[in-house]
Amino acid sequence: MTNMNNCRLIHPLRREAGATLIEILVAMLILSLGVLGMGALQTRAIKGNNSSVQRSQSVMLTYAMMDAMRLDKAVATAGQYDTGTFDSGTGKIDAKICVVADITGTALKDNNRRDWLTALKKNMGTATDSTSCGAIDCDTDGNCRVQVFWDDQLSGGLGEQMIETVSRL
Repeated sequence: MTNMNNCRLIHPLRREAGATLIEILVAMLILSLGVLGMGALQTRAIKGNNSSVQRSQSVMLTYAMMDAMRLDKAVATAGQYDTGTFDSGTGKIDAKICVVADITGTALKDNNRRDWLTALKKNMGTATDSTSCGAIDCDTDGNCRVQVFWDDQLSGGLGEQMIETVSRL
């Protein structure tokens, strides 16, 4: 007769302790989706931040041009800074300046507009970018309107954007 203590019977319904390979794969899938979601969220936050920086830069640039015109008030109220006239139907000035080389002359107004457009190109686009533009319109009473245009799609925005500052010199 054999000793029954030395023989172990393997019971087919015995439960295994530990995780199965399928459970580990499901956990890794869930973890991977979470990490990808966080990466996408971070990318979107960076694009939103870049768009916000461009908006802040454009406001600062409109204020800079207003301050330059305040220092040269007689010339600004004479309309010599103007790029066009304001169209109340579209809400935009009908002519923009987009190319720095188009501003010729050595007078203070020319230097101010050239420096302003150069800064606009540097902060809102590139030197050859045709979507980063500015527009100015002042009346004889000193009521001035400065507009900055740029393409916000590179920063994850909605395309062409415009910031306008209206002030009296």
